Amino acid sequence: MVDRRAPEMCEKEAESRASEGPPWPARLRSTSSCSSEGARPSPQETSSPLLGRGWGWVVLLATILVLALTLAFPSCIGIFYTDLQSQFHASNSETSWVPSIMTAVLHAGGPLCSVLVEHYGCRVTVMFGGLLSGIGMATSSFTQSIGQLYITAGVITGLGFCLSFQPAIAILGHYFVRRRAFANSLASTGTAIGLSTLPLFAHFLLTHMGWRGSFLILGAVLLNCCVCGAVMRPVHQGSKKPNRTRGQPDKIENELSSTGHQRASGKLAAFLAALQKHMAFDLFCSNKRYQIYSIGVTWMMLGFVVPLVYLVPYATSHGMEQDRAALLLAILGLINIFMRPLAGIISELHCFSGKHIYLFSGAVLVNGLSNCICGIGASFSVLLAFVGVYALSMSFIGSLLFQVLMEIVEMPRFPSALGLITIMESVTLLIGPPLGGLLVDSTQEYKYVFYACCCAMVSSALFMGVAFYLLEQDEGKTMDPPKHAVPLSLDCQYTGITPGSRAVQKSGSETEYITSV
Repeated sequence: MVDRRAPEMCEKEAESRASEGPPWPARLRSTSSCSSEGARPSPQETSSPLLGRGWGWVVLLATILVLALTLAFPSCIGIFYTDLQSQFHASNSETSWVPSIMTAVLHAGGPLCSVLVEHYGCRVTVMFGGLLSGIGMATSSFTQSIGQLYITAGVITGLGFCLSFQPAIAILGHYFVRRRAFANSLASTGTAIGLSTLPLFAHFLLTHMGWRGSFLILGAVLLNCCVCGAVMRPVHQGSKKPNRTRGQPDKIENELSSTGHQRASGKLAAFLAALQKHMAFDLFCSNKRYQIYSIGVTWMMLGFVVPLVYLVPYATSHGMEQDRAALLLAILGLINIFMRPLAGIISELHCFSGKHIYLFSGAVLVNGLSNCICGIGASFSVLLAFVGVYALSMSFIGSLLFQVLMEIVEMPRFPSALGLITIMESVTLLIGPPLGGLLVDSTQEYKYVFYACCCAMVSSALFMGVAFYLLEQDEGKTMDPPKHAVPLSLDCQYTGITPGSRAVQKSGSETEYITSV
């Protein structure tokens, strides 16, 4: 049935329904017959950072659950590390490729995720990712070789994780504007919740059902990402077709379809335009802050995840029971649950305004130095001290990782900027655990893996902190000081607008001034 009423009547009906406050089940649906192609969003959708009188908090809760099931999942593979080694007669390096490939694909699928989000939206992409990860993990329970496990648990499940967590982070940035830093810190607690519950749950399943039965049940658990994606309705109910710009393939091919040579040129230009749009190479070349941050985060990932993979094998190799080793990961997650919201509150303090990158670099530095604690010994008390310091610094890293990126690039470019970073860091995430496995196989000591992680993290922190400081000093020298100083009251917040700035009219009456790119 097609609604043939005038668009003005549809908009008025949508506004009246929004003001009445529809019941909860009705909020799961879009604006029904009033959401036609080319229709304008209602005033509630364009003016309020929280759609539907608080629906943003439902999206935040769904994002927390998605992150708990995706980003924290590779760490629980360490629970099955010894069983997979004995089942497939694999070395440390061969076994470590399973979580390594899973984590790398989780980050490397960013451009594909960006394309799917553009064409189908965040809701459909998250649900498809949950279905893909569930199928991949369930199929892993039937594998007969370590190579098959690379494909099912590594590639398929990792790609499903990517398609679930990245759109969830992106849509959260559109729902929350004023409290975006606090929302990001709350969302990052999802990783902490997963770290505190998944290892214990995996150990329980391994004890009672073996690793094959555990993988089958974990695949069913991952299907809950589909439920979380269902509540992530789009902020604007507009046209489902993407807006066409000059750089997109269709218009280029239409304009350059006269000759075969022009068609080839058009396809090449379309490919380059799509590459620039979904991987933000232009930002990497023009935005120095984004360039420094992406390189620093990429190098940081070489040693950030590896300790979580080798903590349980390191503890069990020195005689610790496997349940106590799994408890260490659970304690790490519990500390993150309470510390990540606190880290978000601390980062919003006035003294850290405009200095989030230095707070982030300091957290990376402390996280790297904490790996030296494992070199003291492998007793429960020593490893508990390591987990405490690692978890505290990890809380700030998780809370600020996306927030710093949102401050460096504009929100419309955030998905593509995140996609390029995830592509870059997927390389170091892929080679990190296998390099650690080679180090263990050659030295027969796990502690050297933690020392190597310390070197990678510390060098990354120093690079980002020093580079941003030098960049700010250089920009400060090139800026001319104001000729006349105007005294401001204490409750007045000043925003400078340079003569070369241009005003960008946003939806509604809000105007945003862009002073630098």
